[in-house]
Amino acid sequence: MNATASMLGNQDVHKSQLSLAVKFWGVRGSIPIPGAATSAYGGNTVCVEVLADQQRFIFDGGTGLRALGETLCQIPGPVEGHLFFTHTQWDRIQGVPFFWPAFEPGNQFHIYGGTATNGASIKQCLSTQMLQPGFSVPLQTMQASLAFHNILPGDTIRLGDVTIEPIGLSGGRNALGYCLRHGNKSVVYATDTNHEQMNENLLFLAHQADLLIYDGTYVDMCHQITSQSSTPPWQTAIELAQAAQVKQLVLVHYGPRQTDETLDALADKLQKIAPTVSLVREGMVIELP
Repeated sequence: MNATASMLGNQDVHKSQLSLAVKFWGVRGSIPIPGAATSAYGGNTVCVEVLADQQRFIFDGGTGLRALGETLCQIPGPVEGHLFFTHTQWDRIQGVPFFWPAFEPGNQFHIYGGTATNGASIKQCLSTQMLQPGFSVPLQTMQASLAFHNILPGDTIRLGDVTIEPIGLSGGRNALGYCLRHGNKSVVYATDTNHEQMNENLLFLAHQADLLIYDGTYVDMCHQITSQSSTPPWQTAIELAQAAQVKQLVLVHYGPRQTDETLDALADKLQKIAPTVSLVREGMVIELP
């Protein structure tokens, strides 16, 4: 592998002096599934943190965002970060009401997202899930400075020496993917894709990426009905990574019925087909020096 993947346990990625580090705080889709059957890979829904240019970038706010928030609360002084949402289905936003740093005055967060299928902005979507009777306190209770940014595929977002480019992935959900570039390194985050065909825009954006984070494993009750006759999502992931000459491919976004045993079996299968491909685990850190 061109990057080093490691389980850091209690070590703090926020103290890293690396030029770029990626940490997985949540790896699931649909709903969190804690318990003995999922303890090895993790049960929190998707949340990925990237540290680059002394800035913090967070992709998706599943329940893993709560654990990230607890760690950020231990950092002395104000906390600043940029949150990018792929879309606003529940598993990508359900950690936001429990993100404690957003309730602390003095902290600052920039929040980015596209327009939902019903025309709602990212601010409207995050606000709606915290309204009664679904939640006890509204978004306005958060005392940190929150700046909302509506973005579109094809935009270029420049934040210091970091550039982030959103790309359209799934028309049915208006889902976005992202490419983060810092110096000569790039990380592509694409976790809501159409596995039946290769996305040409994603193929272009991921060209020679150092790391591609892809949803190549997800299986839910609906997909299981047709999974025998359709293309396995991991196969599309491997084909795209090879065509784009990606240096490292990792798969994430596990379904609620995919236990550690199921994922171990898939990992063994992938090792025989594409030895450089790996399944991420909650808490894993990938370093790009």
